[in-house]
Formats: sequence, structure tokens, C-alpha cells
Amino acid sequence: MNKRCIWIMLFLSLGSTFGMAQGLPGYVKLSMDGQAGARERTWCIQALTRIADPVLNALSHNELRVKMPVEGKEANARVYCSHLEAFGRLLDGMAPWLELGPDASPEGQLRKKYIDLCLRCIKNAVNPKSPDFLNFYRGGNQPLVDAAFFADAFLRSPHQLWGRLDTLTRRRVLDALASSKAIIPSFTNHLLFSATVEATLLRFGKSGDRFRTDITVKQIMNWYKGDGVYGDGPVFHWDYYNSFVIQPMLLGVLHVLGDSSSRLVKGDMYQLALSRAKRYGAILERLIGPDATYPAIGRSLTYRFGAFQLLSKLALIHELPEHVTPAQVRTALYYVIKRQIEAPGTFDKEGWLRIGFYGYQPGLGENYISTGSLYLCAEAFMDLGLPASDPFWQGRDEPWTQLKIWSGEAVDIDHALAD
Repeated sequence: MNKRCIWIMLFLSLGSTFGMAQGLPGYVKLSMDGQAGARERTWCIQALTRIADPVLNALSHNELRVKMPVEGKEANARVYCSHLEAFGRLLDGMAPWLELGPDASPEGQLRKKYIDLCLRCIKNAVNPKSPDFLNFYRGGNQPLVDAAFFADAFLRSPHQLWGRLDTLTRRRVLDALASSKAIIPSFTNHLLFSATVEATLLRFGKSGDRFRTDITVKQIMNWYKGDGVYGDGPVFHWDYYNSFVIQPMLLGVLHVLGDSSSRLVKGDMYQLALSRAKRYGAILERLIGPDATYPAIGRSLTYRFGAFQLLSKLALIHELPEHVTPAQVRTALYYVIKRQIEAPGTFDKEGWLRIGFYGYQPGLGENYISTGSLYLCAEAFMDLGLPASDPFWQGRDEPWTQLKIWSGEAVDIDHALAD
């Protein structure tokens, strides 16, 4: 190898260290004009509705069971639950955006379309005479999981979803949720599914079991491992379940209990949980690399960018970690979601999600994963519940932590959380 080739290789090696500063492929090139945030919001709405359309269009016409494919390693064994998985998870992710309600703007009119569509879907999902009457209690334990996501959507959209249902459909929703009580949750994050159902029944039906909610909170708190992370049960796992389920649902249940006369959950438990959530949110933000990828660690990777639900929720409630700006979170989440959405094979020819982390990778689906499971990715769009006028959606892109570090910029020192 001659000297010229050696110097070229050395230059490329050094250039990769500086990443964005050198403009090399792989590192995200940010948009520096003031309309970047508005464009990214528009793109995210288009991405969310692209994910939603096959599910909502089918269920609104009582054709979900007919049209939705059920793919998976044990597909035949998941038919009993996959349809509620798809709708419950999707609705939960869409709910904050829908809660903004209709207005005269093009986006407001689009929200009206999807609010009306979701209301028709809810009516069909809980109508015992409907061909698409969904299963909330029969078979294995999965219906409890997705009854909780379905229930959580009403906590996130009490006005546009719950508030616009007719009296009969409200009663049927509460009956469907109550039927899931027949399923005993496992001694894992599944306790939070039972607690979320009870919190929703408490919030809207005044019939929730406070013992189930309170004892779940106490148990989850006992599984805290430190530095913003809870165990999934007594044992710690390297995965994204703190964001997929544990911390968002814990905050949701505690928020309801704060308005109740709970005797077991007292003091500043919500604030304690929030401080831990903010630390975990800081970790999530730091896991996003300068190329908008993140580590493929642990189980349920086919939930894709649903791994960032908690970070999106913290943005929604204006509780981002210290030194983490709204614009850098918006920018990071946009590029992560865009990278995975646009991977070839993410959708089938009819627009349904396919199993995979980056594109179509069916081997990554555990035995409990089927087509419906994949719609948990919609949880990452919670930040759309912030209005377009919110600073989160304003201005140019800002580099997130890893993009700053690998471009040679100054960043704040990372510290563990001390309770």
C-alpha cells in the first residue's frame, strides 16, 4: 500500500470521529432553517396516520378480522388476541394528538376525521353483536395487556374519545374492561396492566378496585433498582420495558390515584416516580446515536421506536430532564422514527406493519409477537399531543447528546440519580 492510500485511510478514519462536522455519511445532517419543526410535525402526523389507516379503516367497517393479517412464529395461537393488540396500542398512541380536538386548520380537520373514525371503531370493538367485537378476557393472559392499552387511551383523551361516546358505548367499554378482571396478571410488568384497567374504571366508572391499583404501585416501587430503572419483576433485564410499559403506565396510574382517596398511595409518590422517569428519559435520549440508531437490546424489539414512549411522554407533559431541550428531543425522535419507518419491508403491500426492527426481520419476533403487537410503535407519537404552537415543534433542528459528543461539542456531564 503506497503512502497516498495510507494518508487517505487515515483521513477517513479521523473524519468518522468528527462525524457531522466533516459531513460524512452516517451522521445525521440537521436542518438549520426555522421551519424544520413544523415540517417534522407534518411528517410525523403522516407517519402516524399511515400506520393507523389499515387498522382504523377496517375496524370502522367491521372488517378487522377479515382484513388484518396475523403473522408470527405462532400465528394461529395469537389470532384470539392480535386484533385488540393492534387497536388498543394504536389508540393509546394516537390519543394525545386526538385530544387536541378539531379546529379550522388543516391539521384540526384531519384530527376531526380521525376522532370520528376512532369513535366508530370503539363502538364496533365493544358491541357484542359486531363481527369485530374484540376479545377482552378469553384465552390466555394477552387480552388483559391490551385491555390496559385500550383503557389508557381514555385516560389520555378524556374529552375527545371518552367524552364523545354515547351512553350505551360508554357502558359497553366499562363492561369490556371489567371483563378483563378474570385474567390474573403475572408477577411482572403485567401488574400495571391490571392497575391501568382499574384506574380507568375508577376515573370513568367509579368502580375501580383501589386495592389492585395501590398494591401494584407499592410493588413496582419495591422493584426499583436505582438510577431511574425498575426491574421487570424482582429481576433486572436489559430491555426497553421501562419505556414500553412500566414508567408510562406507573405515571398514568399515579396521576389517577392523586385524584382519589387512596389510602396506600400517599405523599409525593408521583413526584418520586416522575424524578425517576426523567432520569430514565435522559438515558433514553443518550442512547440515540449520531446516526439516529439505538441499541437493539432485549426482547420485543419489533415494537421498534415504541422504545421511546417515555421520552415522548415527558415531552408531552413538559417534564424533560435537565439539560435536555425540547428541540433536541423532537429532532432525535424524528430522525429515529424516520429511519425505521422508511426501512424497506416495514409495511406490506396493503400497508400493515410487518415484524422487524429495521424493515422485515421475522426472526426477531418472539412467540408472543404477532402483527397486532407491532402497533405499540404508535406510543412514540405522544408528543403530537403538544399543539403546533408549542416550542417543541418550533424552530430549527438541534443536535441531541450523542450527535454533539461525536461532533466534538461540549455537553453536560452525566450523573446518576440519587434518591
